[in-house]
Amino acid sequence: MLADMLAEWIMIKVSIVEDDAKLRETLQRFLTTQPGFCCVSSYANAESALADVPQAKPEVVLMDINLPGMSGIECVARLRQIAPAVKILMLTVFEEGEQVFKALSAGAFGYLVKSTRPAKIIEAIREVHAGGSPMSSNIARKVVQTFHAQVTRRSETDTLSTRELEVLQALSQGHTYKQIAADLNISLGTVRTYIQRIYEKLHVHSHAEAVMKFARK
Repeated sequence: MLADMLAEWIMIKVSIVEDDAKLRETLQRFLTTQPGFCCVSSYANAESALADVPQAKPEVVLMDINLPGMSGIECVARLRQIAPAVKILMLTVFEEGEQVFKALSAGAFGYLVKSTRPAKIIEAIREVHAGGSPMSSNIARKVVQTFHAQVTRRSETDTLSTRELEVLQALSQGHTYKQIAADLNISLGTVRTYIQRIYEKLHVHSHAEAVMKFARK
């Protein structure tokens, strides 16, 4: 009884941005049956959400990525500008690392796949409302793996000497070995020696691979 009273008092207002009408209506009906939740609005596209969310004043928005017109990721970025207090939770079929990081970089607070059980969605909404960053387990794994890869790339480039970094910077700008030698006032053979060391330290086999690692850093 007390739990129900508290749930009603702490009412979480939710909006849904989902182009699949059946899923949108199912989510809306489900939320209205949950103690402590209120679905204040739902939208079939990003444009409608951007126009109405500031007036609807949800605390949490469930956002799909693959929307007609503007994508859900772009909608996240714009919503964060016009309604910065809103917590956005992605609910989508996309599990690719690139989509995950684009959504999180745009300002999403969490990321769930649509196969998530309804009870877990409710739990995630509560978590994001409380300031957390809920993610489906497989998504969390991708985030950790990408983070580890980035740390590895940073540690590799950090082993380069100042002169090796200068050579790599010049390579990334499209300079030839002769241009690099002239610019740094060193011999062509010395340039080749530096480049060989760069390859060894970055664990690459070509000029292009070395430049790509440098660009990612």
